[in-house]
Amino acid sequence: MAPFDYDSLVTHSEDGARRFEAAVEGMTCAACIGEIEAGLRDLPGLDHARVNYTNRRLALEWRDDAFDLASAFERLRLMGYTVRPFELAESEREEIETSRFLLRCLAIAGFAAMNIMLLSVGVWVGGDIDPSTRDLFHGVSALIALPAAAFAGKPFFKSAFTALRAGRLNMDVPISLGVLLALAMSVYETLTHAEHAYFDSATMLLAFLLLGRFLDHAMRRKTRAVAANLAALRAPLACRLSSDGAETVVPLVKIAPGDIVRVRPGERLPVDGVVATGASQLDESLVTGETKRRAVACGDQVYAGSMNYDGALTIRVEAANGATLLDDIERLLEKATNARSRYMRLADRVSRLYAPMVHLAALSTALFWLWRGASLHDALITAICVLIITCPCALALAVPAVQVVASGALFRAGVLLNSTDAIERLAEADTIVFDKTGTLTSPEPRVVNASGIDAGVIDLAARLARASRHPLARAVAQERPRAEPLEAREAHGQGVCAMVEGVEARLGSPAFCGLEDEAARLGALEDDLSLVAFRHGERRALFQIRQVLRSDAVETIAALQARGFVIEILSGDRIEAVEKIARALGLSAWSGGLKPAHKVARLEALRAEGRRVLMIGDGLNDAPALAAAYVSISPIDATQITQAAADAVFLGERLAPIVLTLDLARKARARMRENLALSVIYNLFAVPLAMAGWLTPLIAAAAMSGSSILVTLNALRAGASPLHLSPALRERAQLVALADSSGQKTRMEAAR
Repeated sequence: MAPFDYDSLVTHSEDGARRFEAAVEGMTCAACIGEIEAGLRDLPGLDHARVNYTNRRLALEWRDDAFDLASAFERLRLMGYTVRPFELAESEREEIETSRFLLRCLAIAGFAAMNIMLLSVGVWVGGDIDPSTRDLFHGVSALIALPAAAFAGKPFFKSAFTALRAGRLNMDVPISLGVLLALAMSVYETLTHAEHAYFDSATMLLAFLLLGRFLDHAMRRKTRAVAANLAALRAPLACRLSSDGAETVVPLVKIAPGDIVRVRPGERLPVDGVVATGASQLDESLVTGETKRRAVACGDQVYAGSMNYDGALTIRVEAANGATLLDDIERLLEKATNARSRYMRLADRVSRLYAPMVHLAALSTALFWLWRGASLHDALITAICVLIITCPCALALAVPAVQVVASGALFRAGVLLNSTDAIERLAEADTIVFDKTGTLTSPEPRVVNASGIDAGVIDLAARLARASRHPLARAVAQERPRAEPLEAREAHGQGVCAMVEGVEARLGSPAFCGLEDEAARLGALEDDLSLVAFRHGERRALFQIRQVLRSDAVETIAALQARGFVIEILSGDRIEAVEKIARALGLSAWSGGLKPAHKVARLEALRAEGRRVLMIGDGLNDAPALAAAYVSISPIDATQITQAAADAVFLGERLAPIVLTLDLARKARARMRENLALSVIYNLFAVPLAMAGWLTPLIAAAAMSGSSILVTLNALRAGASPLHLSPALRERAQLVALADSSGQKTRMEAAR
């Protein structure tokens, strides 16, 4: 294969900074992040080296001409890592192949472990089993275990070999060593007609560890969908106008500041700029978080990613390809994801010390017994007993077992996890930051005065609303979800009308229905109110529509404050609207009119104060903040990008699952710590006995299995006892969340 020109991948910014991004192969755990960054830190001229463990990408930044990119590649090669060009499509293809490979390994290890365990039980409980039958069982076990372990152990063997070749240790080294030595000793015991063999221990360990690795890989792959989802919001082409008015459709890379582009109704804006001519209504909810459509005309600022609804616009370009607000959101999101990927899980922190201690204990045991005059066979048997009894099966299960139980309990409460370490970080959160629109308030605006309007008027208005796609019309239609739509005629930008019983019925703007005076009086009282007028002969009504608080928002905020959380609102909505919601919830800390960068800056300021922030939001403009936060949650009706950036997603229209999640996370963390403590205590008692030669490999294997069972039983406590919630919150979360989610998701998909 010809060498690749990596210099062509270096990007140059206007301030002289240079940046290089590439994929890194060979990373197996979060500890690799610090190792790579520390290994490159002292290279002359290099300013920053950042690793994103989620997508295995390395980013290098420098300004000094003295920096040599090739020296960084060589340093990584000596450390056991390989660098290659990063291509999104190629990366996704490799991730799919890796996921399938891990699943095949898991299936083979599980099949082998179950069948070998059946044979082993026959030997254990056989009592006076005939030696030839016992040897047959051991031989069949060997025929199953050896090829199964050779294939299923590839992920661990390859990682361990790469680490050893580079002169370093990782968690896969003791796993591989324990599996290989247990298999080798079992083959020897089988050939010498010994009473016991230990093929079951090796295959069972592989099955447990492969399950954890597959689940971890699946969750990280889901998170990597962010880049593809963001790309879907961009318009790849733009209609550029020449000086003589001729239209030319060109790729976005050909658009430069100062150009004039035309955007027709139903198209997304491809650039940031200022409206030159035309007037329209823009849906900027994905970009700014503001759900109310904004009327724009000549001289107004507009942003890429917004949806144009009513009229054609010509826009003078201020920022395009790579420099728009949407691009800023993507960069903020990637930067925040890189920073969050540095979080090292509890099990990873323990395993950094565990691996060298295991090797040292086994080696010391073998050397000690050889020095005492024992035969090589007996010394190795004792050392292998140490490896078996210290095999990190209980340690490997300590956290994943709790995660599985807690994830199941959260699912039943209407919460889906996107990240394998989310439970640990949720348990450590002490500050909660809410977005307003769509998070504290309902996802869509609602009619707030329906109780004061005649039921017949609502029935007819809802049928008219079914004929319109306007978001305010959807709010009216929701008052009668099963209403049959009328065959109505739409007056562009004004409303809809239809003949009902020989009289024209209208639904739309107050001017369209002749109710300007009544609307003016209401609008002067409340500036966050949207009005939809209805008229049918002498019957008339004004539907008052606004964002309303979720039904249990007040009770949920009170429950969170009672648990000691500091709560704040950060919103891109208007300051007046945010202030009103904050007053209703009794919150004094709030900010409105924020762009994505402002939200991220506030989260960084809270982090600098030592706070661990849980961010809860739903819009595209919240995605960078969700990724930048210590941990994050989004509702099921959030945009796909926002859900991908969040660590968890809650179902339904109520906020009660948030309280459930935080209570359960704290309880699960306690179980994780107890499991790790049990694993350590087990080793403190069992290892000295094994090193003293008082344990046989069979007893060691039984003790190892016993510790794993004990850890698993303790993990079950994470979802067993009821959570400490008020009866109202518990009832809403458990009885309504899942029922709400199906209808909510259907409405969300239909709206898209």
